[in-house]
Amino acid sequence: MRQVEIAGLALEASSGSPVVVLRETEAPHRVLPIFVGGSEATAIGLALAGETPSRPLTYDLMATLMQSLDAHLDRVEVTEVRDGAFLAEVEVTVPSGGRRLDTRPSDAIALAVRLNAPLFVSDAVLDEAGAVLPDQPTPVDPAAIDEQVAAFRSELDTLDPADFGTDDDDGAAIN
Repeated sequence: MRQVEIAGLALEASSGSPVVVLRETEAPHRVLPIFVGGSEATAIGLALAGETPSRPLTYDLMATLMQSLDAHLDRVEVTEVRDGAFLAEVEVTVPSGGRRLDTRPSDAIALAVRLNAPLFVSDAVLDEAGAVLPDQPTPVDPAAIDEQVAAFRSELDTLDPADFGTDDDDGAAIN
């Protein structure tokens, strides 16, 4: 199992379907897009934004139930891909011991964001459905930009306009 984080929540370009994108926390930082339903995407988005709806959503109720029953969501695991669908399990600790429960990844993720539970994806799932994105450009250092601009300005100060010729675009002499 590899630990992942939620890298983003987006709409798939061609279908407009919501997608949650998970990303490995360690190299090679594979990403795993998982299509989710609209209500699950809303629930995940609200929790990621730290927003609380005026009335509790199903996942808010589930989180409250777990807390009131002294249960703890230890982890969420996306365990396999079967017939094109992702399967997941949640690991829960209750006063009488531990439990593993079968669930949809979208439901598990929506609950995990509310309870700050870690997310994991099996190596087999990442190997089958994950992807390594091309290297992202290195962020530019503002100080380096300022240095290059200053050097360019200094170079401009040494130029003579005569070095550029005497004709404009129409072929007439520049006065």
